[in-house]
Amino acid sequence: MRSGAARGHEGYFHETAFYGSDEEFAALACRFVADGVAAGEPTLVACDDTNEALLRDALGGTAGVTFLPAADHYVRPAVTIRAYRQVFADLVAAGARQIRALGDVPHTGVPWDAWARYEAVINHAYDEFPLWSLCSYDTRTASAEVIADVERTHPRITSVDGDHRPNPVFTDPDGFLAARPAPPPDVLEARPPSVVLVDPTPAAVRRAVRASAEATTLPSEEVDDLVFAASEAVTNGLSHGVAPVRFRLWADRDRVVLTVTDQGAGPKDLKVGLLPTTETATAGLGLWLAHQTCEYVALGRDDEGFTVRVVAGRPRPAR
Repeated sequence: MRSGAARGHEGYFHETAFYGSDEEFAALACRFVADGVAAGEPTLVACDDTNEALLRDALGGTAGVTFLPAADHYVRPAVTIRAYRQVFADLVAAGARQIRALGDVPHTGVPWDAWARYEAVINHAYDEFPLWSLCSYDTRTASAEVIADVERTHPRITSVDGDHRPNPVFTDPDGFLAARPAPPPDVLEARPPSVVLVDPTPAAVRRAVRASAEATTLPSEEVDDLVFAASEAVTNGLSHGVAPVRFRLWADRDRVVLTVTDQGAGPKDLKVGLLPTTETATAGLGLWLAHQTCEYVALGRDDEGFTVRVVAGRPRPAR
């Protein structure tokens, strides 16, 4: 039997809340977590260190609460989805009738576009589980862009006072993804690329990426992941896109940025790459693996066509 605002709901109860002070966060988080513990529901918390300390202090005791280090859990969206799905599946197998999860989704100092896509896609990715999650956002640090995207990706919203209501501006995830502008380029793309290949073979791309990446400080494992991602992106463009397929690469001492652009519309399912898949006849499996291993992977359409952007090293979007 599910409890609280999710009583009688089937599948994922995806809710957000905005707060503007430490006291407001403690109030809404403590109520959500304490009610879950009282109901005997598995209750997960993945907040930053400051919010975790605030919550621990407000609760007074943490029996029945599982704290997940946010810095380790919110690494990359596809990794987070895979990890959470495994946790939820294990809890359901153990008999959970409802799971509660409180999380701080990264929104400062990271490419927000990737996490905006995450917030939209998890409406599908977690819907097979009896999950109630509360995604809390601090209005002191969240930009207007972030707040607008959060409002459009959460079907439900709660207030600090505990009022739960449907979110009137929620947008269907597929519509949200289709309407998004192409992700901003990395700052490295302001300079001419060091490598440009048109309709290249995947082998030529692998050689070019390895030669450029091995001249940086990137660790060998990250170089291997980048070579794989570049090869997959070019293979997808050649197999499923529209020629010409243009490969470009930029590098500095610590980072490599590469893009693969074809003249097609891109995959019909814009959730590709974030959801687990076993499909080998489409772009899904290769892009999913690239999302698992590379620092940043972005998909977007603009006047140039459909572009896959991959970054090794810390991404720095241009503004």
